Formats: sequence, C-alpha cells, structure tokens
Amino acid sequence: MCDEAVHDQVKDYYGKKVQKTTDLKLSACTVSTGTRMSKHAKEALASVHEEVCKKYYGCGLVIPEGLEGMKILDLGSGSGQDCFVLSKLVGPEGYVVGIDMTQEQLDVANQYIDYHTKLYDYKKPNVKFVKGYIERLVEAGLEENSFDIVISNCVINLSPDKRAVLSQSYKILKEGGELYFSDVYASQEVPDEARNHKDLWGECISGALYWKDFHELAGDVGFSQARIVSVSPISVDREDFRKILGDIQFVSVTYRLFKLPSDYPKTAGQAIYNGEITDHEDEFKFDHQLKFLTNEPVCIDSETHAILKYSRFKDEFLIRTQKCGTTDEGDSSPAVINPFELLKTLQSSGKTVANACCGGKKCC
Repeated sequence: MCDEAVHDQVKDYYGKKVQKTTDLKLSACTVSTGTRMSKHAKEALASVHEEVCKKYYGCGLVIPEGLEGMKILDLGSGSGQDCFVLSKLVGPEGYVVGIDMTQEQLDVANQYIDYHTKLYDYKKPNVKFVKGYIERLVEAGLEENSFDIVISNCVINLSPDKRAVLSQSYKILKEGGELYFSDVYASQEVPDEARNHKDLWGECISGALYWKDFHELAGDVGFSQARIVSVSPISVDREDFRKILGDIQFVSVTYRLFKLPSDYPKTAGQAIYNGEITDHEDEFKFDHQLKFLTNEPVCIDSETHAILKYSRFKDEFLIRTQKCGTTDEGDSSPAVINPFELLKTLQSSGKTVANACCGGKKCC
C-alpha cells in the first residue's frame, strides 16, 4: 500500500469511522496513563474540555518532566487533549504546537483554543494547531532546531514511513532536545496480510514496528539510545484478528530519546539531582531503571552524562566527572532493552503493570 493510500485510510478511520473513544475495537489506542502522572498533570488533564476528551484516541498521556517555558511539538495531536494539558504545564512563557493531517480532529482542537486560554488565565494563546503530515514537518512550516521536546501519543505506528517521522523529529529538535513518546511495538515482523488490514492498521496494531527495527532506525537517524520509561501489555482477543496475527505479541512502550552533539565527551561520572523539577522534588525517575534521589550521588554512563549536560535538565544536576563504581569512562550508552522481556520480568516480580486499556468515556 502506498504512503498516500495509508494516509487516506487513517484520515477516514479517525475522521469519520471513529467518532468517540469507545468506537475503537482494541485497547492499543487507549492505553492507561498509569501511575506516573504527576499532581499538576492530573489537574491539567481534569481541566480539558469534555468534548476534546471524547475524541481522544492516544495510548496514554505523554507528559515528560521539566516543562516550564518549553516549546513542544505534538505529532498527530488529534483533538488536542495532550496539547491543552501541555499548554497548562508549560505556562504562559512556553508554547505548544500540534500537527495533524485529519481535518475533523483539527476542527475540534481549534474550536477549544480560546476556551482553554481563558480557563488558564493567559493573555494570549500559547498553543496552535497545524495541518500537515508527521513525515514532513519542515514542509509544514516547522523550523529546524527550534523545539525543546517532541511528543507523540500512539501515532507513529500509523505512519507508512517511520524513518521519515524520526528523521524529521530529529531535524526540528534543538541540540539537547528530546523525543518522548508512547507507541505500540511488535515481538516480531508483522506480515503483509496484517499490514494491509484496514481495521488492524487503524487500531494501532498492524503498523507497529518490530521493536529491534525501532532501535536500529532511531540510531541511524542520530538519536541517543532509546530509554524505556514504561511498558504495558496489549491484548488482541478478537479471534478473527488473532488468526491474521498468529503468535505475534504487542506492547505499549513509552520511550525517551535525545538529540546530542555528535562529538560529546565520552566521560562517565556521578550526578547529583537538586530536587527542583516540579512534582519531582524528592526523586526523578529518568527511565525504568535509572532513578535520582534528591541530593544523593548516582553513577552514570557517558551518554547519560551528555543528556544531563546538554538537555533542559542541565540546571537540575551537579555532575562530577570522575570514575564511579563499576561504570567505566568508556561506557558510552546503556544496553538495548527488550520491552517484552522487561514486561515478563516486571510481571514475574509481582509488580503491578497496567493493562493497555483506558476503558473510560472521559479523559483517562
């Protein structure tokens, strides 16, 4: 199927066929927000207009830390739910742009800009919505090296050209910028029969990347090693869908990746978090295994050192460039983690892992 045909198919699915969250047949596009949502994020989410929430089809609320004053792009912003939440969290000095190709979704989002501007007591809107394709961000008028953060909420799997999405995201991010997104991944290559199934594609299943292919693509584009923030199981219980998919399994993963200088110093060390990120005063959980307790030194590899040095987190850490524990100075990045194995480990250890299903009629 050509790229244009896939775009038309997705626009028809989310513009006409799916009119509310409960119209979705599977849980993949309505993944739980989990337990990581901060106090301020919960309050912001609760403030979003109900009509915007009804048209929300994302897989989890995609809200990174340290947002005040940031410029953020939401890929496939849909009805604007995540953008309006971010609009509140970045404050009047920050700015949020949502890009989507589906006019019906953009109409909903644009309808409620003034509502949220007044609700947040801003003098002028700090959010706007652009019609365009996530594979062609520069063509849509978005400047290169201009955004602090790019987020995406169960959308990249719907694109026929994932490499273009990652490459364009990399281009429009500033040095030190972050791609923080939630999406669906497959345990193996998805066969053509499934990829050509309109409902499976629209339900965020058959467009899912094999997880190893994602890591390869992200590295080829230039991003740092992808870090898993959270992982949730996705159930595909419909018998007709399972016959097509066979034994392929699916998970929803939130990843974070950074745009770092190519020549950053390969120096490991020790990082001490100052506790000044809003809603994370006691600790900052960077990914599924790296956690910083306030005022306590933590050994970091050289890539993590570079992330903390060049990203928006640079003022939140004191970094000592010294040998630390078993971390060698030549250790440049963390190991690639298989999300399916991680999920099994979490489940077998007795830790609660939310199923990838929202199930509500209001914003999750």
